[in-house]
Amino acid sequence: MDRRTLTSAPPASPIATSERGLGDRVRRLRNARGLTQSELAAARVSKEYISQIETGKTRPTSQMLDWLAERLGVDPHYLEDGVSDRDQREHEAVVDQAEDAVVEKRYRDAVELLSGLSRTPSVPELQLRALFAESWARMYLGEVRTALDRLERARQVASGSSFGDVDRAEVLYRLGCCRYKLTHVEQALEHFSAALELADRSGESCDRLRAHILEWRSRCYRRHRDWEAAREDIERALELAEALSDDETIAHVHFQASLVAERTGQWRRARALGERAKELYEAVDDPLNVSRLLNNLGGLTFMLGDTEQAVSLLKEAFRIALDVGEPIDGAHAVSSLAQVHLRSGEAELAERQARHAIELLDGRVDFLDEIGSARLVLGRALLEQGRLDEAEQTFAEAEQGLLQLSSASHSAAAWTARGELALARGDDKEASTLFRRAAEALQENAI
Repeated sequence: MDRRTLTSAPPASPIATSERGLGDRVRRLRNARGLTQSELAAARVSKEYISQIETGKTRPTSQMLDWLAERLGVDPHYLEDGVSDRDQREHEAVVDQAEDAVVEKRYRDAVELLSGLSRTPSVPELQLRALFAESWARMYLGEVRTALDRLERARQVASGSSFGDVDRAEVLYRLGCCRYKLTHVEQALEHFSAALELADRSGESCDRLRAHILEWRSRCYRRHRDWEAAREDIERALELAEALSDDETIAHVHFQASLVAERTGQWRRARALGERAKELYEAVDDPLNVSRLLNNLGGLTFMLGDTEQAVSLLKEAFRIALDVGEPIDGAHAVSSLAQVHLRSGEAELAERQARHAIELLDGRVDFLDEIGSARLVLGRALLEQGRLDEAEQTFAEAEQGLLQLSSASHSAAAWTARGELALARGDDKEASTLFRRAAEALQENAI
């Protein structure tokens, strides 16, 4: 399982292509060799038996398959499922390469490799691995609904008798990740909890999968502002990862722990946890997550009062993101820079950077929160420049996107921004209404 622990849909992947039946293959091969049914049957079986095989009314035994394959000049695997031994080896090699590409975060390469398969891998285990690799790659490419489609197929494959609870738990875990990316937090939480239950009851050794489930579930609790539940999952995940000496997973968990500490106002602890995560990511040669940590550390450093160092960290985060070909992470860094410059009184620079972030994030439905945040920064930058009508339009766009997240904190952020605009226009009554709505949303969420 270690190799696998890794919005509209495009045309279906070859992984979903149907196969010709065994009977069709027997008939085509017989005709290609100029044999009648009687000639193929020879003295071993009747013409009627061959007819029943070709029409799908009878399935031959394994011994009969071997005999027919020899008579027709093909290997038995091809006769049974349409895939020769050579094809099978080639399929496995492609899936191996795709899994390696996912591990190395070369997601486009992974999709292209799997799209090059001419047919579905015939072995269920190989088919499941291919679906896992493709769905994970598409999720990180922003093709989340396509990834969900592949995972629903994976769920059907994993329901077969050759798979166990751990395989089904991994399907649910990956479904949860996709749902979280789409900000369907309740559904994600259900998937993660069900996955953890299956993993726990399996009796198998799957602590790495458990750690990953817990780490992702903590994000759901964080989104719900359930800090205690988030901390509990993080602590359990860290214990599992440390027992496995899995530095990458330990880094992921420290990153999530840093975010929880930040959200609860423990900025120095958050920075210490983030710096530890960054060291671990550097040790496992993961520049993309180093960039993400630098973005987070830049924000923390600014809150702790060092603007110059914060800007330096955020610029480095942006540089690394572009170096590794990840403009979305570059957008996160630019958006953070915009916030720093806005709070430092540089409204025009903040405006340019916020617009750049929004442009980089265009069309990414899996980043509605980041798009909304960038629009709030842009709106406030416009507000600082006295461009109130433009600010109003920008805040309306931000609110429209953030309300889709069904998150009290995101809704409250949009209403607070609109309240600031109302104050700037001298409408104290409207401002009071909006501020009260934001406060009530946060209070209800905390209960």
